[in-house]
Amino acid sequence: MVDFALHHRPALADAKSGSFGAPSTGKRITLAALPEGHVLQVLAARESGDLQSLIPRIGDGTHHAVRPYGPGQWFVIGDAPLSAAEIFAKTPLLDGKASISDQGHGRVRIGISGWAVETVLAKGTAVDLAISNFPVGHSAMTLIGHISALITRAGTESFELLVLRGFAESLWDELVQMSLEFGVDAHTGK
Repeated sequence: MVDFALHHRPALADAKSGSFGAPSTGKRITLAALPEGHVLQVLAARESGDLQSLIPRIGDGTHHAVRPYGPGQWFVIGDAPLSAAEIFAKTPLLDGKASISDQGHGRVRIGISGWAVETVLAKGTAVDLAISNFPVGHSAMTLIGHISALITRAGTESFELLVLRGFAESLWDELVQMSLEFGVDAHTGK
């Protein structure tokens, strides 16, 4: 048998990076590839009742780590990668009322921020992102253009997008294009 090493390559390693669009005005959009830490999918068991107080137990305690995306379904996000043993150790914390599946290998997080971030994202989604309707910490599954993503408001002028790994670079390119009129600084971390 041949031995070979697997090398992790970030999903956005080859994506556009730099400054694009309108000249610098101090009101540019910032696009950032976020750490590929962990993404845990939690699915409630049938007739498990309200799990709102139970799900945060498996998070790392960071603000907005738990993101609902459907009835009885959550993503638990964090910057640090988790081993299989660490994920398995979280299972008893759910008291048999939900199951955990590691999605870190298949999902990528993208941060987007700036004074016109709602306007930029409105070009691709029908979700009303006004802070009065979509407050900090709120999440929703939506389409951005033709790509399905979980959008979470991370701050008054910032959002985090969670997208399938195979669509990450395409979404990145769309976000750069949608931001050009305001100017965009895109950082992939390479």
